[in-house]
Amino acid sequence: MKGASNKTIMITGGAGFIGSHVVRLFVNKYPAYRIVNVDALTYAGNLDNLKDIQGASNYIFERADITDEKRIDELFAQYKFDGVIHLAAESHVDRSIMDPLAFVKTNVMGTAILLNACRKYWTPTPAEKDKMEGKLFYHVSTDEVYGSLGSEGFFTEETPYDPHSPYSASKAASDHFVMAYHDTFGIPVVMSNCSNNYGSHHFPEKLIPLMINNIKNNKPLPVYGKGENVRDWLYVEDHARAIDTIFHEGRVGESYNVGGFNEWKNIDIVHLLCGIMDKKLGRPAGESAKLITYVKDRPGHDLRYAIDATKLNKELGWKPSLQFEEGLEKTVDWYLANQDWINRVTSGEYHKFYEEQYKS
Repeated sequence: MKGASNKTIMITGGAGFIGSHVVRLFVNKYPAYRIVNVDALTYAGNLDNLKDIQGASNYIFERADITDEKRIDELFAQYKFDGVIHLAAESHVDRSIMDPLAFVKTNVMGTAILLNACRKYWTPTPAEKDKMEGKLFYHVSTDEVYGSLGSEGFFTEETPYDPHSPYSASKAASDHFVMAYHDTFGIPVVMSNCSNNYGSHHFPEKLIPLMINNIKNNKPLPVYGKGENVRDWLYVEDHARAIDTIFHEGRVGESYNVGGFNEWKNIDIVHLLCGIMDKKLGRPAGESAKLITYVKDRPGHDLRYAIDATKLNKELGWKPSLQFEEGLEKTVDWYLANQDWINRVTSGEYHKFYEEQYKS
């Protein structure tokens, strides 16, 4: 997004894991921007993630569901957004297997409703030739839309979509809607597909925070199948920097893959975490690894993801800043130092508080 510095930006899903890091970066880095965090505060939305910037003069929170077309129209009319960074999504594969339609509703319908609002409020009349200038809809997606790789090769921006779970299918559909609105209605869009993220403020149902919390509390460490599924991992703050770069420098109509060039088998990550945690907690070496428990593999579990982020690196100059072991140790340190955050999340206390605070 080029142009004036005094932009009003909607960031959807800004109370979530990746979204909160993006909101924090934009609020701190761009004081002339007005950042409007739009989040429904479902189970994964947690305003505790943003306590450090909640009083910032350029930050506004609006509780809203992106599937509520009337509410989204009201926000567009009120704030006259110059840009949208769309991160709001149902994102946990296991949950998508249990409730596929929830993923269709949020990820597909929610994205289409946002795009339609852009079409309504950004499309120029004959007297408004430049109404689209300086506007941008940035859709943040996942590498899971590409399906599964064999033992070699990488996902590129040209890799055909081949989703295997309700989650990845819903994200693939939303990606197609984004490009369809660009091609059909001329909405200025960019898109990125990112590998697995890790770091602070990650909801503890996901692999790395789940393992950290379970190791600390001497609970079983459930590993699907033989733990041989491979993922490409990226530190969440590096992803936020990539989003910043693509939002400001990316070419309209293009998609960019974001990855850490950092492949790990799930079981190797669990062993690495066990070793780090044994040292941090003063346990004998190998003690935490005894907690590893192999469980039945989930349906449609893709074997390997690996992102080729060469386009983003060559065109826009972005690259990861941390090696995995360094980022993982920083992540462990954060969780060990923020037990109150974990307790509020695992107990559901954070959600009860916001339900009461934002009761209509």
